[in-house]
Amino acid sequence: MTAPASAPPVRVLLVDDQELIRTALSMVMADLADVEVVGEAATGEEAVGLAGELAPHVVVMDIRMPGMDGIEATRRITGTQGDVRVVVLTTFDDDAYVYGALRAGASGFLVKDMALDDIIGAVRVVAAGDALIAPSVTRRLIHDFAARPEQRGHRRELTGITDREREVLVLVGSGLSNAEIAAELCISVATAKTYLTRLLAKLDARDRVQLVILAYEAGLVSVR
Repeated sequence: MTAPASAPPVRVLLVDDQELIRTALSMVMADLADVEVVGEAATGEEAVGLAGELAPHVVVMDIRMPGMDGIEATRRITGTQGDVRVVVLTTFDDDAYVYGALRAGASGFLVKDMALDDIIGAVRVVAAGDALIAPSVTRRLIHDFAARPEQRGHRRELTGITDREREVLVLVGSGLSNAEIAAELCISVATAKTYLTRLLAKLDARDRVQLVILAYEAGLVSVR
């Protein structure tokens, strides 16, 4: 996928305490016309500072770093700079801290052994305003998140949404894409997107990831 020539490049801040990871991503992105690495950080503190100075569109954020970890850095960035999107970079099977990133406002999840092309594709998706809900990562992650002890017995009440919007929220919570939602409900993809936009506004959700969490918290989607 290549952005139109007239579109400004996606400004990316790479955050990882492993220089090798940052270098590999930076080298690949340097050859892209629609992505520009505007900075690199090795700690959470550096990430927060550079996010404020450089105004990136997307921050690719490691979780485990010395000092301030990626969760706290994500919380600070998303809490003060609403236009900046954060994508968590993690070794999924080993990183329990990634659950906290859901609450901190992360818009997506990547694993370090993904192909570089897939990571770049995810950055583009998040920059476009969507969230990365990869069935191989995020669906499993949120199932585990919802099954944690602190979530049991907790039920969030959703008010102000229509029956159709509730149907759409159930499908979002089940990990379906816009095209799959449209097919399931026999509506156009454009209409599915409209319902998602309404849900985001009505539920004060930042992106698709938060809608998935809300669906679980409201008991609309069960843990299987």
